[in-house]
Amino acid sequence: MTVPALLSVPALLSVLAWLYLWLLHGRFWQDGPELPPAPPGAPAPDVDIIVPARNEAETVAAVLRSLLAQTYAGRFRVLLVDDRSTDATAAEARAIPDPRLTLIPGDDPAPGWSGKLWAVQQGVAASQAPLLLLTDADIVHAPDHLARLVAKLTRDRLDLVSEMVALNCASAAERWLVPAFVYFFQLLYPFALVNDPTCRVAAAAGGTMLVRAEKLAAIGGIAGLRGALIDDVTLARRIKRAGGGIWLGHTTRATSQRPYPGAADIWRMVARTAFVQLRYSWLWLTGCVAGLGLVFLVPPLAALAGHGAARWLGALAYVAMAASFVPSLRRFGLSAWRALALPLVAAFYLAATIGSAIDHARGRGVRWKGRAYTGEPSP
Repeated sequence: MTVPALLSVPALLSVLAWLYLWLLHGRFWQDGPELPPAPPGAPAPDVDIIVPARNEAETVAAVLRSLLAQTYAGRFRVLLVDDRSTDATAAEARAIPDPRLTLIPGDDPAPGWSGKLWAVQQGVAASQAPLLLLTDADIVHAPDHLARLVAKLTRDRLDLVSEMVALNCASAAERWLVPAFVYFFQLLYPFALVNDPTCRVAAAAGGTMLVRAEKLAAIGGIAGLRGALIDDVTLARRIKRAGGGIWLGHTTRATSQRPYPGAADIWRMVARTAFVQLRYSWLWLTGCVAGLGLVFLVPPLAALAGHGAARWLGALAYVAMAASFVPSLRRFGLSAWRALALPLVAAFYLAATIGSAIDHARGRGVRWKGRAYTGEPSP
């Protein structure tokens, strides 16, 4: 049997997969929800903003100033936990004379803890506020961002409000690869399903997470997450499983300052936790390779190399795939024609995922900010 003839069945399966994704997978392809401005007179309980920072001297000053410039009507503090930085992170924080800013010199991680979560734990331990905003030391916030987050949480009586912040998209590598990072996250965790209290799907984006301190304590606190390498998703899952309300959306009110100038930088970012997301399972990796291949690689292959029905089915799946990517491209202000390259971008992410598994097999594990981590996959 020739290659074109062999493509008929995979092409049909690819079309069926895209029918499911378009119609039954939580409208993952839609541009996610974004929070409106806080209404006048909205509740404004006290908030502590916890910022773990390790070697973030280049961005931490701008981040802290943006947080201290919040127009939030209630009282808030910023707790910067210096996670044993070897650069000028602490000095940059000390240079900001604001009584609402507290610098907490972090200790070395206790056994069984990831460094970031150990820093967050120290910030939580120093807090007495009913609401905690967990954010990163490379994310700049618009002045009204905190007010929007608190208004959503209090109005809808939620326990966790999280947003995927706007990512850098300046270099050529970022323009080709970063929109797909958001796209694949939405494919894995459709926002509509995450926000549906009757659905088990749960996720959060670690750059911006507003959580009730009482609910966090009820699920075991940060200590209950201490071994998790994908701590944001783990936190959301535990809150939702405990009956808590969660919400996940996009925002343009917070912007990541972390650049990814080359494809190798994005590769490392993906490979850092890709195999963790697959629960260190080679069986899941095999399924991931087969699934992504069927959904993203078969359509162009069948459309270009197939004959008859295989070619038409491949073309149909290719159109469905490209159209699903257009909203993500528009969010980054990029042309829709880039969606035609999605199979190549998917191949890059698939290769990085395989590379993540190979790194694990070689004992390299997860490395970040000069540390090696050996935590557990998210339950």
